[in-house]
Amino acid sequence: MSIDKLEQLVFVGLNGYAVALDRDTGQIVWSNNEMNSGYVTMLLDGDRLIVSTNGYIYCLDPYTGRIRWHQPMSGYGAGTPTSLVSVRGQSTPAVLQEAAAQIATQSNGGIVAGS
Repeated sequence: MSIDKLEQLVFVGLNGYAVALDRDTGQIVWSNNEMNSGYVTMLLDGDRLIVSTNGYIYCLDPYTGRIRWHQPMSGYGAGTPTSLVSVRGQSTPAVLQEAAAQIATQSNGGIVAGS
């Protein structure tokens, strides 16, 4: 299956796996099991999917799941990360606020709440 837009993908981390699903069908687009097992934390950072598990950081191609680079983070421990943050990342508050505003506009027939 080939996807050409990131908006069409949903990313899931399970037991050391990074998986991309088609958001409309739920079909697995790709699965990467090359990482160590464990709890997986992810951040979509523009054209990169940053994944952390067991003290390792991986940069994956979000379209294919291929590892672009990895960093063992030697000396920092192997626990679960408390956060992954990037200015480009899709989880920044500004992006979330913009998405919420778009949803509100669509569900109110173009009328933004509070206006």
